[in-house]
Amino acid sequence: MTNANIAPPNQAVPPEPTLLGHPPGLFTLFFAEMWERFSFYGMRALLTFYMIKGFLKYPDNEAYAVYGAYTALVYTAPLLGGILADQLLGPRRAVILGGLLMAAGHLLMTVQHAAAFFTALALLIAGNGFFKPNISTIVGSLYGHQVGKKDAAFTIFYMGINLGAAMAPVLCGYVGETYGWHYGFGLATAGMLIGVAIFAAPNRLTQILILVGGLATAVAMPWLQDSLLQLGVRLFLSASLLVSAGVAVVALGRGGLPKQAGAPPADPPLARMMGGQTTAYLAVYAGVALAIPLAALAVQRSQVAGWTLAVATVAALLYILAEAAFRSTPTQRRHIGVILVLMFFSFIFWAFFEQAGSSVNNFTDRNVDRVFEGRWVQAEEVGQTIRFRVLARPTSPELAQLPLLSQEQLGYPLQGKPFTMTDLTRLREQASNAPNDRQAQVLDWPIGKEHIGMGIAEGEIPASEFQAVNPVFILLFGLAFSALWAFLSARGLEPSTTVKFALGLVQLGLGFGVLWYGAQQADERGMVGLGWLVLAYLLHTTGELCLSPVGLSMVTKLSPGRIVSTMMGAWFLATAVSQYVAGQIAALTGVPQTEGADGVGTVIPPPTETLGLYADVFGRIALWAVGAGAVCWLLAPLLTRWMRQSESTEYSAR
Repeated sequence: MTNANIAPPNQAVPPEPTLLGHPPGLFTLFFAEMWERFSFYGMRALLTFYMIKGFLKYPDNEAYAVYGAYTALVYTAPLLGGILADQLLGPRRAVILGGLLMAAGHLLMTVQHAAAFFTALALLIAGNGFFKPNISTIVGSLYGHQVGKKDAAFTIFYMGINLGAAMAPVLCGYVGETYGWHYGFGLATAGMLIGVAIFAAPNRLTQILILVGGLATAVAMPWLQDSLLQLGVRLFLSASLLVSAGVAVVALGRGGLPKQAGAPPADPPLARMMGGQTTAYLAVYAGVALAIPLAALAVQRSQVAGWTLAVATVAALLYILAEAAFRSTPTQRRHIGVILVLMFFSFIFWAFFEQAGSSVNNFTDRNVDRVFEGRWVQAEEVGQTIRFRVLARPTSPELAQLPLLSQEQLGYPLQGKPFTMTDLTRLREQASNAPNDRQAQVLDWPIGKEHIGMGIAEGEIPASEFQAVNPVFILLFGLAFSALWAFLSARGLEPSTTVKFALGLVQLGLGFGVLWYGAQQADERGMVGLGWLVLAYLLHTTGELCLSPVGLSMVTKLSPGRIVSTMMGAWFLATAVSQYVAGQIAALTGVPQTEGADGVGTVIPPPTETLGLYADVFGRIALWAVGAGAVCWLLAPLLTRWMRQSESTEYSAR
């Protein structure tokens, strides 16, 4: 009996089909991950705002605590998801399970009930644990031992991640803030389902899903905007998406994701341990069902998540130190020491960087001028009344002709007291809930002398959209940084890993320094120019590109072979702890809780009263980040020497 995979005598084995040197399956994984990240970052862009402005009406500190616990557990779960895939499920089945759990979580976010909200977050945590590590594993499995090709493949895959992350705030964020939270979460649900379908469907259907999904999204994005700046970003993303979809469709015409990619182990260890695969599968599914309410509790009571992370971190650190002390050579101990030191600096970086989804997000909402003014109130208008429309996209063409009630009115007096973000949010919520109530759709604003110079908006960019700035910059500069390192390496000038970490921290600190300086240049209402925020995001992104890509590579290179998976797990655990600490740092910017008119929630003061709070915290973060970068730089010669040492040099020196 002849094996079909073995060529007859004198006949060469046909090469596997590729496009641009890569197997077609890579492009399936590119789009599956792109849509998963679209759903994840779409929800993330709205999460803090939803907790503060939505039905929960949380004060800042409570929202930040939930956000920190949620993101921490999101980064912890992949450790368990990876173990279960290795021991029983296989990466392919784990990805599908994770995608379905996440889709259920996004869908449940549309239900306005506290129990539904926390259950949704738990589903997203569990789903991410199964999806995130295992789709990356499948990417690597397509290349075997082709290290050079694998590096290039992960660069392409990384572009897919950031394309999805850039589109998410532009669509989910805009729709959620403009039309209603449930519509934004609904889009995230649709994105997740498309990602799972692309991954699991037959190849021909996968091509159709990629093409139709890409075309529909690329056409929709330019229509959902209110300014030329938004239009420019959307056209760039639409073009990137269409090019990617076209390449993927051509690639998948040559083949798809191999059926064996991500297959479960032939003899699953967990199945052996539990007396059969059926029993093992049932145990895993029961364990997931039990873990979801526990995760919901840990997110709701963030102290539970904090203690869990603390115990896990201490246990992991003691285990690693024991391995270094009793089972490692002197060189291995030095390598482990380098990993632990850089793990600490990575922890600092991400604890500050992740302010983007919490404190920087609220700063953008409350103190960054996101409005394009059509005109300003003139002296001759005193005594008149301006009628504003409340919603950016009203259903009536007549209302669309009215100027938009916007950020420009914050801080100006209305009915004897300053108009605040809380007032604006309440009016928009009432208008969204009563689309046929003409009274709720407009606001009459009497003009007095104190209103001279008040801006009248032509358009306003939703604050959540600025979550797209970082991934857009990564799309623009990611390949340039890779080329820069290659250029410097060829000339013997490439910085060491430790120096790159130091550069990343310094640039992150400079970004927060820009936010602090921008706050010093704020106008009399406490509003900061948009350019300062964009420049800060640019510096944060270049810092990320210096630090993030080299960290994981460094762990795989320096870890002793027997504990490389443990070291990788510890690296992700440190990232999880940094997410939790990021929530605690964000709480320093929390607006003091005051009771709203309806007896719940927090009244957000005018921008002049919140500006100093944000500026103070961002200034301190800038100093700490630059200081940490300086310390890392000073340690670079020692750590670089330890990294370069090998067993052979150690013994030859004796």
